[in-house]
Amino acid sequence: MRRTLPARIVLVSAAILPLSFLSVLVLRHDVLAGSAPTFKGVLTYHNDSMRTGRNPSETALTLKNVNSVTFGKLFVIPTDGLVDAQPLYAPNISIPGNGTHNVLFVASEHGTVYGFDADNGSTLWHVTTLATGETPSDNRNCGQVTPEIGVTSTPVVDLAAGPHGTIYVVAMSKDSSSNYHQRLHALDITTGAEQFGGPVDIAAKYPGTGDNSQGGFVIFDPKQYKERAGLLLLNHIVYTTWASHCDIRPYTGWIISYNGTTLAQQSVLNVIPNGNEGAIWAAGAGPAADSNGNIYFLDGNGTFETTLDGNGFPVNGDYGNAIMKLSTKKGQLAVSDYFNMYNTISESDADEDLGSGGAMVVPNFKDSSGTVHSLVVGAGKDQNSISLIGRTWESSIPTTIVNFIRR
Repeated sequence: MRRTLPARIVLVSAAILPLSFLSVLVLRHDVLAGSAPTFKGVLTYHNDSMRTGRNPSETALTLKNVNSVTFGKLFVIPTDGLVDAQPLYAPNISIPGNGTHNVLFVASEHGTVYGFDADNGSTLWHVTTLATGETPSDNRNCGQVTPEIGVTSTPVVDLAAGPHGTIYVVAMSKDSSSNYHQRLHALDITTGAEQFGGPVDIAAKYPGTGDNSQGGFVIFDPKQYKERAGLLLLNHIVYTTWASHCDIRPYTGWIISYNGTTLAQQSVLNVIPNGNEGAIWAAGAGPAADSNGNIYFLDGNGTFETTLDGNGFPVNGDYGNAIMKLSTKKGQLAVSDYFNMYNTISESDADEDLGSGGAMVVPNFKDSSGTVHSLVVGAGKDQNSISLIGRTWESSIPTTIVNFIRR
């Protein structure tokens, strides 16, 4: 699909109606859930950290009022660049000197973040993520995000961070000396002002001998990456995950987290430390998380060792083209488990990677026999399949708990 500048945000009269994914998978089920939480806004990609996209406390939309007469476009808002990140929404925000508003947060590939009035489209505030003398990044000879790269991933909002609430944004830029930067910004949701001494430049190293390694460490090079997947906020820690520009090497699979109130780097993990590729694309979806603090995502095509250690993990710690489960105990990232296909090497070689799609944590449910199931689901380019996997798998290559549903 061809896109042209300026981008435009089209507002409809309400949020998307919730869908039950499991209704197409099982004939009878009971979703295990407590009372519906109070609606606080759409503060992250697909509305929650599980990435379900549902709003269990929806009251405004009904089958009667969602129709061609009363439901539709309200207005169009111009921005200064393309909008690839999902807009976010927070209700009843007090704007200094400007009353209370329902606020729509929008970020552009020109590196601008906006706070719009969600009811009439007027601009409440806007700020640039560019430092003095900088421009958004060029497309790095890759047509995936073009003609410029600013904010690509969906930000995340923490209403409890800072005096008024904070929106976290990752932006790419290029300075006058042709150096590239990736920065994490923490912006006040009422003014757009930087908080906590931000922004901070993304920098990292991890033990390994893979692509772009020096002295026994793989090095994060900001020009080789873009933040494509949405940000994840978990226990006031912001998780970033990194994709390449096309498949232009050198690159590997990085997960880098930051403390949400100090912007200090919390933890670094590379899931391809001794190989190459393994970017985290997710089609823009953010990594998913369950209530126990485990993180799930689909890694892209890359190195995977078929030789396993005594615990069933790749001997060199390379997990290309795998469904990943990470633990976050004490705020530190570690591989907890993984799943990979029997033909993963040929899939990576053919660029038919599982990691071109995102993961979703399926809400726990009981089947007709009363058995509780805890699942994660994901899909990519591999043979037009959907992978449905138990979140409590006990071996690195499960066989009995995986179903493939072919289109």
